[in-house]
Amino acid sequence: MHRTTLSAPAVCAGIGLHTGARVRMVMKPASVGSGIVFERSDLDVADARVPARREFVRSTDLGTTLVNEAGASAATVEHLMAAFAGLGVDDVIVELDGPEVPAMDGSSAPFVDLMLQVGLTQSPAPRRAIQVLKTVEVEDGARSAIFLPSVKPAIDVTIDFDDPTIGRQHFAFEVNRDAFSDLVAPARTFGFRRDLNMLLKNGLARGGSLDNAIVIDEGKVANPEGLRFADEFVRHKALDALGDLYLAGAPILGLYRATRPGHGLNAKAVEALLADETAWRWANMADAEQAEGLKVHS
Repeated sequence: MHRTTLSAPAVCAGIGLHTGARVRMVMKPASVGSGIVFERSDLDVADARVPARREFVRSTDLGTTLVNEAGASAATVEHLMAAFAGLGVDDVIVELDGPEVPAMDGSSAPFVDLMLQVGLTQSPAPRRAIQVLKTVEVEDGARSAIFLPSVKPAIDVTIDFDDPTIGRQHFAFEVNRDAFSDLVAPARTFGFRRDLNMLLKNGLARGGSLDNAIVIDEGKVANPEGLRFADEFVRHKALDALGDLYLAGAPILGLYRATRPGHGLNAKAVEALLADETAWRWANMADAEQAEGLKVHS
């Protein structure tokens, strides 16, 4: 119900999924209302701070990349942003000494664990949200997404792959700390071994491995440990969606239902919602919770 930051700095290091560059990341407590800001400690530029907001999204090619006017960037931010959204963290400085957020194990779980270890601190300031007031829908070929009014933030995702290892999967969850931590955060990113050469030629997946991604090879999962969930693929797509949606700058009080989503579709949906000033309003999370309570008991 109140704006939240970290109780102390949290530090980790790892390899970037696409750049392959080793990076050290420090998540630091931030002042109330400052939002989530990435800061590149390795750059000598006029402004090394990149706010985690939709207007700074410059690429959605197999990941979401933020870039400011001075050229400072932060790549593959979606898994970390999902962790912030799932835990309800509003204000934090993310210091990076490289171009990309470390992949860790390819999920949000390591970031969740780090933040819970150092603890979270709430301020007296109320937490504001973007409340969906009417239906907003976008399409991109066979992909589609829709925002629907709801007093609770929720995500509903369907994917459909020709590969029998994945096939058609559906997953939905209400966004709260327990549901996210247990059911969504551990779901890892995934890819097909057959696409590796093409990705490498395009400067992607240089840091990808069985340690930070599910690899599908000739109709089976190549990872020796197998899957964490039978439907881990669609759960990760829900994780990605949550992280991308949090770039709206606040939680979204509404249902996000997406079919075959990707980072580009998620960004397009957020843009469409916020562009229609009749489709949303600012609301305090506490007021929304109170309204839901009155509805349940009426």
